Amino acid sequence: MEVTIHVPDTLVQPLQEKWGEGLPRHVVESWVLEDYRAGLLTTEEVRQLLGYETRFEVHGFLKAHDVSFYTLEDLEQDFATLDELRMR
Repeated sequence: MEVTIHVPDTLVQPLQEKWGEGLPRHVVESWVLEDYRAGLLTTEEVRQLLGYETRFEVHGFLKAHDVSFYTLEDLEQDFATLDELRMR
């Protein structure tokens, strides 16, 4: 799918001055970050949308934007797995 965003002419120049040719990438990254923070995207979906090859690239991207990729649910699952392994 291709998405087109209309930006008012009065805002185009300042945005282009700040982001240059990277403006479209900035818009996509901002959208992806916000949807990931809201729980609407998984790390795999982030990887696909941003064109990363590995999950480690996604982790680096999220870390660079101060976004945690290790959730409380991940920690709880890890503790449950640890408890399960101790019982064996």
